[in-house]
Amino acid sequence: MVVVVGPSGAGKDTLINLAAKHFAGRPEVHFVRRVITRDRDAGGEDHLSVSDGGFVSMEQSGNFAVWWEAHGLKYGIPAEVSVALAKGHLVIANGSRSALHLFHAVFPRLKVINVTARPEVLAGRLEARGRETHEDIMARLARGPLTVRGDYDVTELDNSSSLEEAGRKIIETLNDFLTKIG
Repeated sequence: MVVVVGPSGAGKDTLINLAAKHFAGRPEVHFVRRVITRDRDAGGEDHLSVSDGGFVSMEQSGNFAVWWEAHGLKYGIPAEVSVALAKGHLVIANGSRSALHLFHAVFPRLKVINVTARPEVLAGRLEARGRETHEDIMARLARGPLTVRGDYDVTELDNSSSLEEAGRKIIETLNDFLTKIG
């Protein structure tokens, strides 16, 4: 299981989408579609949008391998990822640094890709989205370090400059992991 984490604006969704295109047609590589209590039209990643009540019902029915709350939303990784992992396949999910302990409890062979960018780059990207005020963005960036805390197998990926370079790095990292599990 590979979990891609990082702050808002780092480019996780963009890099995951690039990697998904690169690995299209590879049946041993799976990209997870998360379940989120966020409106489908809110932008960002392709996700299954559900209501709070729908999410709770799914969680109580055992539909999630991992779920967590962040920024007023609930996020879930569908339980069926375990089927692909049991076959020795590579599964890639967009996650959260605050939920890594939950992922690790379920998936002991966890690889973390921490996507970061310089603070001024993050601020610019977040402002371009137009979802938050400048003050909210600055408060978000001041919350804490961009590093992953804990004993995890982490690859740091700086996405401050060219998308091509960061895209090459995430694909290279995933290829390396495929070699290790193959």
